[in-house]
Amino acid sequence: MSGRAVKVDSSEIVPLVDEGLGNSSYLVALGDGRALVVDPRRDPTPYLELAERLNLRIVFAVETHLHADFISGSGELAAFGATVLAPLASHLATAYRGLEDGEEVDLGGLTLRAVATPGHTPEHLAYLLLDGSRPAALFSGGAVLPGGAARPDLIGPEQTEPLARDLYRSAHQRLSNLPDDLGVYPTHGAGSFCSAGAGWQRTTTLAQERHESPLFAAAGEDAFVRHLLSGLGTYPPYFLRLRTVNQRGARLYGVRPPELAQLSIDELRGQQAAGAIVIDVRPFVDFARGHIPGALSIALRPAFASWLGWIVPAGRPLVFVRAPSQDGRDLVEQCLKIGYENLVGELKGGIGAWRAAGLPVSTIAIRQVNEEPQGTPLDVRQASEWANGHIPGAVHLELGSVMALARAIPAGPLTIYCGHGERAMTAASLLEGQGRASLAVLDGGFDAWRSAKRPIATG
Repeated sequence: MSGRAVKVDSSEIVPLVDEGLGNSSYLVALGDGRALVVDPRRDPTPYLELAERLNLRIVFAVETHLHADFISGSGELAAFGATVLAPLASHLATAYRGLEDGEEVDLGGLTLRAVATPGHTPEHLAYLLLDGSRPAALFSGGAVLPGGAARPDLIGPEQTEPLARDLYRSAHQRLSNLPDDLGVYPTHGAGSFCSAGAGWQRTTTLAQERHESPLFAAAGEDAFVRHLLSGLGTYPPYFLRLRTVNQRGARLYGVRPPELAQLSIDELRGQQAAGAIVIDVRPFVDFARGHIPGALSIALRPAFASWLGWIVPAGRPLVFVRAPSQDGRDLVEQCLKIGYENLVGELKGGIGAWRAAGLPVSTIAIRQVNEEPQGTPLDVRQASEWANGHIPGAVHLELGSVMALARAIPAGPLTIYCGHGERAMTAASLLEGQGRASLAVLDGGFDAWRSAKRPIATG
């Protein structure tokens, strides 16, 4: 989704936001019919279409760091003629121009200067856009976010504290000479598991961060590090492999990603017997009314990719069930953007064809907030959500840990809930696949519970 363009001196910056991953990329019009893109996601279509509408040619694809949460689209844009600019220390296996601290790229009246800002990752560069000698914009990647900085714990536990200290030093030493009114355009933001303490703004200014962010306002480096490390939550396991994928380069698809093959019932059952995972992407209430036994519920929505990557092992063959109204291209693109490419196909005719064949379906109960929970309430939200309030008597287990810690879940009936219902149904389908019965999902989740003024526990 592209946002409102911002005129910055002789350039124009257009943000393109991936709401599901919580990330922003930026198309920058350079004022001479050319453009660059900062931290593009895998699908090149939004950038190419925007450039065509604005009568621009994309000449540079700029990377701030090796991304852990999505497949970079720089290689895709390079196939359409762009030069890839990236930190020299990223050691990309594909063609790129490697930059080090202080190096500049002439943009024809504008200049792009690399600024070493390690912390989120060791090789991290921010990029300062200069109009003449005047700083016009800072593309900060994960070095500065609204209200915080990107997490430093994605490389390994032994590097977490040193990188947290690098974050502080990058902000205070490398960015200290930049003006207060400088606009900051980060990659990670609200909803990103890469963020640490970031607020809900997408962009910011150095003045705002210097007054409000712990990154600048903490009482010294030690205080900042304690604050940052105490607030780190969990993150999807696919983060641990995508840096390597981006370093070596991913397969190129261009503007036409593959379409899902149409599978007969026999073909789907054969794939399932051979180890394929059946993922039902319909809304959770439809899944509850009837689904293929053993299917996993992950509703197709902006956050689909994050939960797919969290729950489903990489490399497993995937078979899908979707509603006719759901966008098959969106489904494929969400899989591809986190590197899930073993997409076998989808059931032709969907669940209707399965029912028409007289095959068995499984169901999961839906409970309303005006009813008492069935058995033990199971809260599968993130720890930060739980701490802000939960149903009295509930047991807490983050969705990402349900399979690993299933034995810790009390026996007997369960009413599973999350914020709205989608994550709870994913958990219910996982537990159903393990043989658990008497499962129910709270319709509307904790948000509906709170709105109904039902009792809430905290702490």
